[in-house]
Amino acid sequence: MNTRLPFLLVLILAFGISCNKLPEKPNIIYILADDLGYGDLSCYGQELFATPNLDRLAENGMRFTQHYSGSTVCAPSRSSLMTGLHTGHTFIRGNKPWKPEGQWPIPDSVLTIAEVLKEAGYVTGAFGKWGLGFVDTEGGPTHQGFDVFFGYNCQRIAHNYYPFWLWDNETKIKLVGNVDTLEKQYAPEMIHDQALHFIRANHDKPFFMFYPNVIPHAELKVPNPYFDKYRGKYLPEKNYRGTDSGPHYKVGGYGSQPESHAAFVGMVDYMDTQVGEVLDLLDELALSDKTIVFFSSDNGPHAEGGADPNYFNSNGPFKGIKRDLYEGGIRVPFMVSWPGMIEPGSISEHISAFWDMFPTFADLAGVNETDGLDGISMVNELTGKKQANHEFLYWEFHERQGRVAVRMGQWKGVKYQLNTHPERALELYDLNEDPGEENNLADDHPDIVKLMLDIIAQEHTDSPDFKLKGLDSQ
Repeated sequence: MNTRLPFLLVLILAFGISCNKLPEKPNIIYILADDLGYGDLSCYGQELFATPNLDRLAENGMRFTQHYSGSTVCAPSRSSLMTGLHTGHTFIRGNKPWKPEGQWPIPDSVLTIAEVLKEAGYVTGAFGKWGLGFVDTEGGPTHQGFDVFFGYNCQRIAHNYYPFWLWDNETKIKLVGNVDTLEKQYAPEMIHDQALHFIRANHDKPFFMFYPNVIPHAELKVPNPYFDKYRGKYLPEKNYRGTDSGPHYKVGGYGSQPESHAAFVGMVDYMDTQVGEVLDLLDELALSDKTIVFFSSDNGPHAEGGADPNYFNSNGPFKGIKRDLYEGGIRVPFMVSWPGMIEPGSISEHISAFWDMFPTFADLAGVNETDGLDGISMVNELTGKKQANHEFLYWEFHERQGRVAVRMGQWKGVKYQLNTHPERALELYDLNEDPGEENNLADDHPDIVKLMLDIIAQEHTDSPDFKLKGLDSQ
């Protein structure tokens, strides 16, 4: 565990919050899709369906082509986002379960960006999927800097869109419309309504809204108007047979879904509509110029619950999907809009990752003391000034026998099966010439391989819960 964060909190509390040169603290909205691939948006090349509202977000701001998620699965990706640390340093490095519900909690000693923004005078709210600690643990959202939370605490229960319950802060809300086999209360709609309410209720004060949407993760279910709109249009169809009874029904098992292709497109359409409603509400309340809106995805596309990423080319030009550390598993869409501050329609090739969000949000809020993080503020990139660059990016993944990856300029190093085959060689790719990671150049560049192995050995810190072998640089 990284011990620098408590010291960072001391610095912030001791010296206070100092404002930057912005005339006022902007509202910050960060919308996070669930398992949406790089190629799942029309502004990133999707040709089989359109995402007009997300395209509008990109057209009104900046679209990034080299942005990366914190990890290739949910919990560690969110941990990286919240803490500003990559997966060699952040406390949560896997989807480890917690009883009676949820995932392994972030401890009190870890500082989150929500805590920093709350200390800076922001009202903070989270709406959607948490996955970083049950509500009665130190990792619960209201114990980690959020004033309000509504949604799923547990990632596994968030597999289902007509669940038996959701959480309102620390109160369990039983959904009577979903009792037994009923499907009358669509959780993404309920969560969205609460997110819009939060914006309205706090329109006159600076707010931070974290909106980790649960779409389009499995199961693939969407209200009939969105489903019917696409039926018969994506042939040959795929019909998924899942969990429709038994102990895992509506508590983690993916329900059956006929016409999964149509359902998937309907879900992305539904999410796109929700993003449009957020943007429209900001216009209605005259908040657009005062609000910076971020949109991304927590990892690459999945192939679960009937999803078919190959059919839709969901990973775009990249190799791999969710749980891979090849580009398709971690390179994600990322757009940012801030009228009057970000040049409309701009495209950035700046190499960035989830752990950059902490220092970026802190910078926007006027918090200057953000030492000890792996991230770099991106405010200069967003506002057309000279931007600092990363020397490298690093990931580690503790499932599938252990995996690590390094991005260093044009070079990408990947090493798999660390726990079972620690002697396995690192693969090296030139992403400028080979974005699909098809041509391994490790034998041609032993100096770069050695440098990357040194980075891997340097950036991994030991964790009692998440161990990897084969990390020495020899």
